[in-house]
Amino acid sequence: MAELGNGGLKLRIMSALVLMPLALAAAWFGWPWLPALVAAASAGMAVEWARLVDGGPSSSRALIIATVLAATVLAAFSYPAAACAVAVMGAAAVGAQTVGRGAPAPLWTAGGTAWLALSCVAFIWIAALAGRATVLWLLVLVWSVDVAAYAAGNAIGGPKLAPVLSPKKTWAGFFGGLAGAAAAGAGVAVATNGDLAVVALASIVLGFAAQLGDLVESVAKRRFNVKDTGGLIPGHGGLLDRLDSLLAAALALAALILLTGAPPLQWQTL
Repeated sequence: MAELGNGGLKLRIMSALVLMPLALAAAWFGWPWLPALVAAASAGMAVEWARLVDGGPSSSRALIIATVLAATVLAAFSYPAAACAVAVMGAAAVGAQTVGRGAPAPLWTAGGTAWLALSCVAFIWIAALAGRATVLWLLVLVWSVDVAAYAAGNAIGGPKLAPVLSPKKTWAGFFGGLAGAAAAGAGVAVATNGDLAVVALASIVLGFAAQLGDLVESVAKRRFNVKDTGGLIPGHGGLLDRLDSLLAAALALAALILLTGAPPLQWQTL
């Protein structure tokens, strides 16, 4: 969605190609590799978030990390309800602690902690409930949204999506991302004998959620006056810079499953 030139697009694609095999392999082989990868990523993102929001003393930062990691581990061992409870109560404790110790943004600190924890729990729950095909669909969809949005924004440019919140994102990138989501959904529907129209529509909904997650993270970085959440991934910043869209899409997909009683790839059988 940003206009950073063809060099930026190539770097984005190359970095994605480096990360894809690890994520795809974990999704394919499932337990324990996928939960272990999610747990490692959750800890890394929690560290980045604690540093980004300047969560007060070391005890507050440790509570942020412990909340996200504990919720993820509980979900990995098939305790999703307990994991959600830990996420909510831990985030509330983080908020109370940061208020009491004068941290600069207690609502951001607590809200981001809950968002990270619940998103990781949602991803693991989806994997356990819906299986490999749905996880692969979610991953491919988010990657497609990211690349298509970036390419469309770079090639077309035009009016800004939300110049006050994120000045580099464009409407062309936004709609390009939705088109990428629809294309990914259509491809997965064909590969899995799903209902093409239904899966493509669900993919557009998740594509919207993915771009909303990216926008929210951009707002957070603007709020705390940083360019990237970290420097772990060359050309992309930190884990949060790369996984913000996936976190939001996972939450949206979990909500769709809870509302309908089945994963979207199975909706044609309802």
